[in-house]
Amino acid sequence: MSTLEMQEIAALKQRIFRLEAQVDQLYRHLSLTFVEQAEASDDPRIIEALRRNNIIEAVKYYREVTGVSLEAAKAAVDEIRARRGI
Repeated sequence: MSTLEMQEIAALKQRIFRLEAQVDQLYRHLSLTFVEQAEASDDPRIIEALRRNNIIEAVKYYREVTGVSLEAAKAAVDEIRARRGI
């Protein structure tokens, strides 16, 4: 690998580092938690209800989306809450 290519790779690594730092700052500023793998059941309405600490509404939306029982929806919403750190 030539010196020029190595310099370009080093510059790209620095740029990636800066971009990751900016993204981390945005997450902190917006009070967001990064989730590696979001699930289909993580409907934005559910997340918003959880952020407002409205568990009943979150369970209602979860049941709408998935069609599961009340008990299953409550357990799933608790899991979403824990996974997202809400």
